[in-house]
Amino acid sequence: MVVSGVPQGKSIVPRLVARSTLALLRNHPIFCDLEPEALEQLCRYAKHSSLKRGATIFSKGDPGNSLFAVISGTVKISISSADGRSAILNLIGAGEIFGEIAVLDGQARTADATANTNCEIFAIDRREYLPFVRSQPELAMKFIELLCTRLRWTSDQVEQVILQNLPGRLAGALIRLTEKEDKLASGGRTIAITQQEISEMVGMTRESINKQLRVWAVRNWVRLEHGAIVVLDTAPLQALAEAGSQSEGD
Repeated sequence: MVVSGVPQGKSIVPRLVARSTLALLRNHPIFCDLEPEALEQLCRYAKHSSLKRGATIFSKGDPGNSLFAVISGTVKISISSADGRSAILNLIGAGEIFGEIAVLDGQARTADATANTNCEIFAIDRREYLPFVRSQPELAMKFIELLCTRLRWTSDQVEQVILQNLPGRLAGALIRLTEKEDKLASGGRTIAITQQEISEMVGMTRESINKQLRVWAVRNWVRLEHGAIVVLDTAPLQALAEAGSQSEGD
């Protein structure tokens, strides 16, 4: 595993980390149906790392040597151009996995992965993980389902960037991000994302994003916080995302 600027996990996982890893695996939709012995075996393979915000986990073109899971915090999956432009493909939160494409097909990484916040992750080496999957064939179907989910997410993003206006794109992005949360929190659903990051997700300038969000804040659809957006009312945003043809979001 190569995590730039981050201490590597030790071969013997500390007891507290091991418990956190086991709990994460037990509650994860891909691994939750495994027998306890299989979960414990998978947990022994996991290497733990703590990352500071901005740390590079892997870059596009790197070999796909490890599967990663987020214990806490958020990881940004993105691509960038030679002239410095960036596009965010996904934000991976606690309880989710990433890096599965290159691990499964043995090819190079298709995007960059960066710690979007301070976070904790664990990694499982491909050389250990693939034999484990072969011994647990039901996992293959789980990964097919995961890849289908990721493909649908990406297809929705492409559709909105190509076909929708700014209000529809932005509303759709907020809805997709809130749907990744397990449940509504008291007072609204908080998305830990900056306006610059969401501009890179929907393909519009930060200024345009800020202007539209302020309109929605006046209507009490959202609340703007430092480094976060709180969705207060999903219904009008859902309507905009589905319509996608109105010019000003009215």
